[in-house]
This record gives sequence, structure tokens and C-alpha cells, in this order.
Amino acid sequence: MRKAERYSLTIERLKGLFPEADTELNYENPFQLLVAVILSAQCTDKRVNLVTPELFKRFPSAKEMAISSEEEILHYIKSISYPNAKSKNLLKMAQRLQEVYKGEVPSTREELTSLAGVGRKTANVIGAVLFKQAVMPVDTHVHRVSRRIGLTNKAKTPLETENQLMSMLKEESDIALLHHQLILLGRYICKARKPMCEECPLTVCCKFYSSKNKSEN
Repeated sequence: MRKAERYSLTIERLKGLFPEADTELNYENPFQLLVAVILSAQCTDKRVNLVTPELFKRFPSAKEMAISSEEEILHYIKSISYPNAKSKNLLKMAQRLQEVYKGEVPSTREELTSLAGVGRKTANVIGAVLFKQAVMPVDTHVHRVSRRIGLTNKAKTPLETENQLMSMLKEESDIALLHHQLILLGRYICKARKPMCEECPLTVCCKFYSSKNKSEN
């Protein structure tokens, strides 16, 4: 199967499976989404959503968080992975957001990555979710699922995965939607340890499934 056909089938099947895919992080404004995405690094969305209600009640915007302290922020996020580093980053992020951007979340990757705790993936998530930009954030799910399906070839890093995906998706109208669909596929069906191939509509175009069937026959 040619790569273009594999991409076309993948996009078609994912639209049928997750037609309205979106982030599963809970938030009410751009600042809250930024905080949630920072907290979600190496942590599940489910755990983040358990923590953020009280955190956002105390810090509804950058203004309140910027005049807080690492210790107070840590109190609210101590059950999150790497809470000490994240409380430090959240304070610095809020302070810069308030001082430089008047509390408004910026839209460019360069501006976003100037904030503490914001790397390329986090910046791309904000770009995709808030600003509907044609960017492809790559987390562990996107990295794994893309390799299994055959959308990428020998991509060893998230950046290599992102570059390979974007090179084939230049004409795709909603790359942000595809990003969410790949995440949900990896989270609920194409799981890391035990992929549920029998429930997956992408077996018709999946390299992993094809090779698995050959080895079993």
C-alpha cells in the first residue's frame, strides 16, 4: 500500500471513529488550558482533571498565580507527577505571562516556548486547541500509533514523527482534529502493551496488524 493511500484511509476511518475528537483536559479559559497541558506532561489527563478544579478555583487567571508562591501551588498539585518542578514552572510561567503578555496566552510557538514549562509539544497543543493552527503535537500516543499504522518510518524522536506526519498532511484541512483522533486511538484502542486490534477500524491499512497476522499464520 502506498503511503498516500495509507494516510487517506487512516484519516477516513478516524473521522468515522472519533468525528468530534477534542482534548479531554477540563478548562474554562486559555490560561487554564495552558496550566492543564503543563501539568499533563508525563501524567494522565484523568489525574490532571482531578487536581485542576481546586487549583483553578484558587488561580482562575495568571494574575492570581503570578503573586503566589511555589509552596502554595505545590499544595494543589502534589499528587501530579514531578510536582516540585511543575510548581516552579507554573509560577514563572504565570509571572512572565502577566508581565510580558498582560495575562493573555500568546499564539505563536516562539512566544509560547519562552514560558517556563512550555516545550514544543505543549506549544503545539495550545496552537492546535486554542488557535486551530495546522500543527501536530506529538505525545507518546501519537508517536506509537503513527509508527504502528505505518504513517511514519523509523522515526526515533517526537520531532522526527512530527516532521514526517506534517510532510504528508500539508493539504489536510484539520490537522488539529487528526491529532486528537490519534491520541484517542492510542489511549483507548491501540494501547502500548496490548493493542485491541479486534476493535480497531484501521486494520485495513495498519502495518502492525498486517505483520502480526502474517506471523500468526
